[in-house]
Amino acid sequence: MAMSLISRLLVPALVLGVLAGAPTEAAKIEALIQSVAQLSNAKFIRNGAAYDANAAADHLRTKLAKAGSRVKTAEDFIRYVGSTSSMSGKPYQIRYDDGRVITSESFLRARLAELEK
Repeated sequence: MAMSLISRLLVPALVLGVLAGAPTEAAKIEALIQSVAQLSNAKFIRNGAAYDANAAADHLRTKLAKAGSRVKTAEDFIRYVGSTSSMSGKPYQIRYDDGRVITSESFLRARLAELEK
């Protein structure tokens, strides 16, 4: 609950930072999490179970907090937080309503490339 309130207050500022010029790594990471949160036409697959976009974003924020100083860049976020389960080692996937499945790593890398244009 507190994380949701914090993210609602910080996200607009971070997104504005991304749009205003060279985004900080923290702004890039939050933008990546928001891109997952906005996937209304997909499910986030983690260890064989499907989660909606909000649950997926919450999980990524929790995992990011636990990663601590190990995550310094958006690349670190994708590598250590957004790509695979730390419990099983299985890759996270995104399954769209049309049946298409991609890895969350490829999704996040594409979004990061868009942010860095």
